Amino acid sequence: MEDSGATLMPVWRANLALLTREVGAVTRLARMMTFSESYMKLIVSGRRDFSAEFVRGVEAVTGLPEGWMDERHEAGDVPQQAREAIAEEAPHARFRGTAHPVRKAPVLRAEPIFGQRTGHRMETGGAPAGAAKRPAGTRKIRDLAAQDVRKLERHLSMLPVEPGALRARIEDVIAQAESDEHVRADLEGRLEQIEKHRELLLRHISSLYALLTRTGDEEP
Repeated sequence: MEDSGATLMPVWRANLALLTREVGAVTRLARMMTFSESYMKLIVSGRRDFSAEFVRGVEAVTGLPEGWMDERHEAGDVPQQAREAIAEEAPHARFRGTAHPVRKAPVLRAEPIFGQRTGHRMETGGAPAGAAKRPAGTRKIRDLAAQDVRKLERHLSMLPVEPGALRARIEDVIAQAESDEHVRADLEGRLEQIEKHRELLLRHISSLYALLTRTGDEEP
């Protein structure tokens, strides 16, 4: 989780408790955020951490001003439109993200390797060497890469197990694990995240394919 998220987590939890203090509000907000009720209860109760992406999603879905969750509020500070959105289960936006905290990425320094000189070798006019000439076979390499991306997209679209069938089987397991709320919530939460991340991955692959097919079409 990022440092700012760790610092703001108590404030986020307090504000989330304000938004869901009415009877049934947790269930309604869970459906608005496309999460299961039990998974949302773990978040609200403090048994699951969550990300800044989730917090911004709560603001967007309930119609809260951006950044509202970052400051501690009292019950009377909750805007009327947010109260109505949760009470009527009428989201202002659709949340496609995830609640999982994001760990801070490691910082890597670029250093010369084996005495390598920094910077590009320049030719007349200040342009990098070879910038004016397109390497032979660039278009072929690009097309091969685009074909591989398209194959990956087809494989993800034609899974060996139908997502609906997988969900049905896991829901059968959840029904058997009903006595253990933690296990039940964990199963539901992970299934939802798999479905969301698969959809997100497909969108990224489609965007990658579109970029690849455009790369190299512009004049040098």
